[in-house]
Amino acid sequence: MDDREITVRATKGQIQDFLESFLWKDMKRELGAWKKGFDSEMRSIVEDSTVENPSTATVLMRMGDINGRVKAVDYLLSLPNIFLHILEEQRDDNRRNET
Repeated sequence: MDDREITVRATKGQIQDFLESFLWKDMKRELGAWKKGFDSEMRSIVEDSTVENPSTATVLMRMGDINGRVKAVDYLLSLPNIFLHILEEQRDDNRRNET
């Protein structure tokens, strides 16, 4: 098996139950708060720059860092749906192999 291949051991029902759980709702709320914090940090860059006078490279690196964090949170939020999609593909592959 390829190390980059995602293995989903949960069932479709378990993932669907998780998506409806309070745990997932709590996690989404917390990750949403992170994203709001990242947005606030991004908006403060201009104001901070007038005081700190950073180089263009420093500003771009900071913006890239924030953008990377937002993308990581978005990926975490999409994982259950990615897992469901993988299970659907595996099911479809198994059906094709049976015929």
